[in-house]
Amino acid sequence: MYRSLPLALLAATLAGCASDAPQLETERSYRVEWIGERPLIDRSHLTVTFAADGRAHGHAGCNHWFAGYRLKGDAVGFEAPGSTRKMCAPALMEQEQRFLAALSEVKRWDFNDIGQLQLWPASGKPIRLWAE
Repeated sequence: MYRSLPLALLAATLAGCASDAPQLETERSYRVEWIGERPLIDRSHLTVTFAADGRAHGHAGCNHWFAGYRLKGDAVGFEAPGSTRKMCAPALMEQEQRFLAALSEVKRWDFNDIGQLQLWPASGKPIRLWAE
């Protein structure tokens, strides 16, 4: 009897921790901080919002973007994103293209140890975002 008590306490503790795992929230905006190995250009504002209907949208720095997405467990994938066609400074346009290309490569998500959402491609560094 006394041997099973520590095991029961451990199981209860682990079960409690499992329910506290962060979840990717729909209808919430996330602000991009890094695209792969590069931080955003100063004062540029890129966002991702996962709508409950399977569509994602946001601001890509210069233009608004939109795409369908699939979410199952820690797997996430985006359809090819579309965007409005406004022109901006060349550096912002280049960053926007890197962001949209990176979204197309996303395969999974997680949260890092400081609470950032990370959207991971099959290989390479993630897009890192903060909840707004």
